[in-house]
Amino acid sequence: MAQVPKVRLSGGLEICRLLNGMWQVSGAHGPVDPEKAVQAMGAYVDAGLTSFDMADIYGPAEEIFGKFNGQLKSAVAAPAVQGLTKWVPRPGPMDRKVVEKAVQRSMSRMQVERLDCLQFHWWDYQDKRYLEALGHLSDLQQDGLICELALTNFDTQRLEEIVSRGIRISSNQVQYSLIDRRPAAKMEKFCLAHDIQMLTYGTLGGGLISERYLGCREPKSQAELNTASLSKYKNMVDMWGGWALFQELLSTLNAVAQRHGCSVANVATKYVLDQPAVGGVIVGCRLGVAEHIQDNLRSCGVGLAPEDLHAIRGVLDRARDLLLAVGDCGDEYRK
Repeated sequence: MAQVPKVRLSGGLEICRLLNGMWQVSGAHGPVDPEKAVQAMGAYVDAGLTSFDMADIYGPAEEIFGKFNGQLKSAVAAPAVQGLTKWVPRPGPMDRKVVEKAVQRSMSRMQVERLDCLQFHWWDYQDKRYLEALGHLSDLQQDGLICELALTNFDTQRLEEIVSRGIRISSNQVQYSLIDRRPAAKMEKFCLAHDIQMLTYGTLGGGLISERYLGCREPKSQAELNTASLSKYKNMVDMWGGWALFQELLSTLNAVAQRHGCSVANVATKYVLDQPAVGGVIVGCRLGVAEHIQDNLRSCGVGLAPEDLHAIRGVLDRARDLLLAVGDCGDEYRK
């Protein structure tokens, strides 16, 4: 099994290039037992997958991480874990007191003395108070409360605006997959020029990009699309090119996977990991419900050959341009 590769963000934090996503504990993917979720985190850390991605709005995600982190603190020779969280405020005043309160709340929940990485999201670009909030977050970073200041779902135009104001951004978390390649259109070039890593999610389409859906009739009902992820990414498949073309993609990925002795998910993950400016891929975890640790690890050892990429691109080139259909990174959240 390949060792989990690491990447160092611009502020010095080293994280795994495969990150454990905790959106799945938010409640939108079915009930979660917090105690079982805490227990399940240990297996990921033991496998070398030590980086966890969460948010203040992901239900009990920060508290689950905090309880696990508290247990690690009392253990002998415990491995270091990295907690990357998000602050997703509602529009409103963004004075220093409001911003600091949010940071302190996450620190308390996660049982940490400073945040490894705070990824900031903003719903409405017309409300320019996101610049005020980021200014205060940058000050709190200077005060030592935040290691890496990052963004989530910001477009290229706003990323350029923020960086031009002298605010150091380590990463931008964006949707990126074989279905959604919008980050390659604009975001990638700017990130490469400014030492900003893209941390990507949706890379497996909520589970749609897997053998499970190869040769299957199109799921349409709520009973079939029974998680927030499946519903969300099925909509992306529809905009991208529809179920018939998606089946061609799965068939091509399956052929590549069989040549490499791995899974469709491994091929899809490695494709995105190999893209310029991609620092890491976030793979959702059903903590305490279903674990795919060993399969996730196989992604690190896949080496996609030129003929593999040629076959995959033969399908992708027939899909719609989502930049035109949806807009730049994160625009789907602002329409």
